[in-house]
Amino acid sequence: MNHIRINRSRRTKGAEINMAPLIDMIFILLIFFLVTTSFVKQSAVEIQRPSAQSAEKKEKVNLMVEVSENGSIFIEGQHTDIRFLSARIKRFAAETPGGSILIAADRQSQTGLIINILDQCRMAGIDNISVAAKKSETRE
Repeated sequence: MNHIRINRSRRTKGAEINMAPLIDMIFILLIFFLVTTSFVKQSAVEIQRPSAQSAEKKEKVNLMVEVSENGSIFIEGQHTDIRFLSARIKRFAAETPGGSILIAADRQSQTGLIINILDQCRMAGIDNISVAAKKSETRE
C-alpha cells in the first residue's frame, strides 16, 4: 500500500495592518487642524479689566482697542494717538464690513475716553462693539 503523506501543517499568514496610510491621515488631520484653528491674540499691554457677572467669552474679534490706566490707546498692541483713532477705525470699517471691535479698558481708565471710542466706532458704522471684562465669581 502506498501511503500519501499530506502536510497538515499549513502555514497561515496572519493579517497585517499597513500603518503607513493611517499615519499619513493622522498627519493630514493634524495639519488641517493647525491651519484652521484661530488663536486668541493676547494683549501686550498690562490692563486690569473690570469684572462683570454677565461677562461672556467672545470667540472672534477683528480689532482690539486697548485703553491703559493712564489713558494711552493701543490698537492691536501699537500705541495710537486719540487724534488718529477715528481714521484708523473708519479704515477698519471700510476694509472689514461686518467686523467687530473689542474695547479692553483698564478699570482705572477714564470712562469719558471709553465713551469717546464707542462713539467713534458707531460713527464709523461698526455695530458689533464689545467691552472686555473679567467674569467675576458669584457670591451665594
